[in-house]
Amino acid sequence: MKRIILGLSVLLTGTLNAQLRLPKIFGDSMVLQRNAPMRIWGWASPAENITVQFHNQNKTVHASASGSWEAVLAPEAAGGPYQLQVTGKTTITLKGILMGDLWVCSGQSNMEMPLNGWGQVYNYEQEIASANYPAIRLFTVEKDVQGQPVPDIKGGYWQTCTPRNIPPFSAVGYFFGRALHQQLKVPVGLINSTWGGTNIESWISNAGFRTEPAYAELMKLAPEKSTAELSAQKEKVVRDYLHSVNLDKIDTSGLSRWPVVEYDDNKWNNMTVPALWENQQPAVKIDGILWFRKEIIIDEAGAGKPAVLKLGMIDDNDITYVNGIKVGGITGYNVPRVYNINAGILKKGKNIIAVRIEDTGGGGGIYGEAADCSLAVDGKTTSLAGTWKYNVESIILNAGVGPNDYPSVLYNAMIHPIEKLAIKGAIWYQGENNAGRAVEYRKAMPLLINDWRKRFRIPAMPFYFVQLASYSASNGNSNKGSTWAELREAQSMAASLPNTGMAVTIDIGDAADIHPRNKQDVGKRLAALALQKTYGIKMIASGPVYKTMQVQGNKAVVQFTGIGSGLMAKKGSANALSGFEVAGADQQFYPAKATIAGATVVVSADEVAKPVAVRYAWADDAGNANLFNKDGFPAAPFRTDRWKEKTEGVSYRP
Repeated sequence: MKRIILGLSVLLTGTLNAQLRLPKIFGDSMVLQRNAPMRIWGWASPAENITVQFHNQNKTVHASASGSWEAVLAPEAAGGPYQLQVTGKTTITLKGILMGDLWVCSGQSNMEMPLNGWGQVYNYEQEIASANYPAIRLFTVEKDVQGQPVPDIKGGYWQTCTPRNIPPFSAVGYFFGRALHQQLKVPVGLINSTWGGTNIESWISNAGFRTEPAYAELMKLAPEKSTAELSAQKEKVVRDYLHSVNLDKIDTSGLSRWPVVEYDDNKWNNMTVPALWENQQPAVKIDGILWFRKEIIIDEAGAGKPAVLKLGMIDDNDITYVNGIKVGGITGYNVPRVYNINAGILKKGKNIIAVRIEDTGGGGGIYGEAADCSLAVDGKTTSLAGTWKYNVESIILNAGVGPNDYPSVLYNAMIHPIEKLAIKGAIWYQGENNAGRAVEYRKAMPLLINDWRKRFRIPAMPFYFVQLASYSASNGNSNKGSTWAELREAQSMAASLPNTGMAVTIDIGDAADIHPRNKQDVGKRLAALALQKTYGIKMIASGPVYKTMQVQGNKAVVQFTGIGSGLMAKKGSANALSGFEVAGADQQFYPAKATIAGATVVVSADEVAKPVAVRYAWADDAGNANLFNKDGFPAAPFRTDRWKEKTEGVSYRP
């Protein structure tokens, strides 16, 4: 009897799994790509007859022995709304489908950043209120990690662009799509497939890596594995690490007293603040809950007074105490922690700041600028940067595979399942996570572009991307080295690929915020590239790009392409430029005097008698650089030298 029941169970399971279905990327109100063959695919019972009806087209196909099927319909012009009906043993009907242009919007957090998200974009309330575009359709791919390519995404659904639906959607994606729609007057579909804080390597397919000799060693170290295999491997690595640092047996005795002044924390370890604990020396390579304690001395003048506590930013969530009294707590990383301390909490003499930090994955801890970690009381500000005590409350062992744990895991889960779609192109905003491996990015970025073109079966697929904005990541510059400048250079090199374009954004960054709020101009600049290069509209779509340099005595004369209507300094007087540096043979750079002379810029520095090299906007934070063309586009950062870079030889290792 047990065998019969088991057999019936298997039969029923197989029948349920064979029910006619479409991929989750299909749905009511979606956009299909105009003027291109339309692939409609899905699953059904083996050998089942499937009829696809759309507009005036009707096509019947047969499911394979495994139950998969695919119908290719003839191209359709822009229009709609239409109905898609798929019929087998059952019928699926999708309504409100438009024919238009479909763009994939991908990358890390600056592409993911929603209109009403962390930091909030400029004028977000007005932007949301006016986001009423029935012919713009939105789809956000649910985050997922997979060791191998999977047939379907985890989840997501199509929405019409309305004030109600737009707030959580990618701001850059929306502003890009809105500009296209307003100019072209055709429906636009936007697929938001993003994950903040992710490496480019997570978005490249395993097959793509195997085409690039530079990644041969990586493929030996990180062969393709199932999600289950990767999870088991990660758990073993974590357990072995915990044992090696004596954290496999955590002592939480006296936990309730960890926030109070009287608790003895002499046996706790030391941690540098601000810095993620994975970046410490030695690194603390765990996810979970850690407590931080910092002793401060308050004089008689400050005792009992109200105060303001700043803790930079915290990844991910915190509860913060002063002398055992909760003064604040925020759920969410990348949010400045500024807490008011009420009168009467601070005491004369020894006081304790205690912070309970919950890290759910990836980086963890108090991070940001040292200047943003302080206690201000009675007009006196005390720095809290430096050494803190820390202890572990709990560790996450079953967090599963993270988005940066292994190559290809986001491609497998969030790109591969949709790559049968005909699309117009892709926009991309990523690179912050790869700045420490900027030279290697010269290989990774072109590989991503060519890989996606092959996977989507569009050899010349338009691909437009955003160059990193200005941000004071590590205060890097020409003389200390700047990983962000080197990453921007790698991005510039990728722009030499056909049917690509780079939106320069050094002028709209924020030195104190890795997520600048001006996403409108980012979207507009990406759209300008698409309108010019993909849609053939005659317009200026980018700014000046370095061409050549000639040395004339103690001056260097720099020529540019992309000058458009002419060169200009956006800030200050007509010829007052900033952001230029010059160096002699000693490779020491000095701020330069730079003036516009027709279609060139003349650069010099009193300290450099014989110029050898010129650099422009070569720093993590290059917000002072102000060379533009008169059409409103900023010049791209550049260097004329090829001297050794800070990130040379740094390679990706999962």
